[in-house]
Amino acid sequence: MADEPSTLHLTDPRAMRALAHPTRIRLLGELRIRGPQTVGMLSEVIDEAVGSVSYHLGKLAEHGFVREAPELARNRRERWWRAAHARTDWEPVDLLDDPERRLASDLLRRAVLQRYVERFEAYLDAEATLDPAWVRGTTSSDSFLHLTPDELVELRRELSELGARWQARSNPDRPDARTVTLVWQAYRGPQ
Repeated sequence: MADEPSTLHLTDPRAMRALAHPTRIRLLGELRIRGPQTVGMLSEVIDEAVGSVSYHLGKLAEHGFVREAPELARNRRERWWRAAHARTDWEPVDLLDDPERRLASDLLRRAVLQRYVERFEAYLDAEATLDPAWVRGTTSSDSFLHLTPDELVELRRELSELGARWQARSNPDRPDARTVTLVWQAYRGPQ
């Protein structure tokens, strides 16, 4: 998780708040999924004005989420951007004693959750148009478990290892490969 060189581990509440903007979450996601792009390309993909995209990329760059990719430019006017890391994570338990960091983490987690909901709704809207082979593998489920805190930590580790194993297997260059979203959650539910 945080040991991976391609993971940015957040502790700064200003960076968390900066990323919590819905447009910035989308931009970072697009750069991670599609690879380096220009402001114009990103503007078309997320349906935002070029000036807005440029502003939000600047904010992301300010906090180390994205960086320019000048080697891809065909001329001095063209600006390419890439994600600086493959993943971003933070430890909520490390933030419990600091109200500012806890609030920033909460804000970011809620923004990320909203993005998950938007992406799943977009999938549901498109599901009827997909090849049934893709729909066959789709899943959405939940389980209610009775665990100790240590068991929850163990479950988290195993889920992270499973995600990492499939991430290592992921290869966008295969002819039939498409972007698949994997989201999991494990948390103590309300009593």
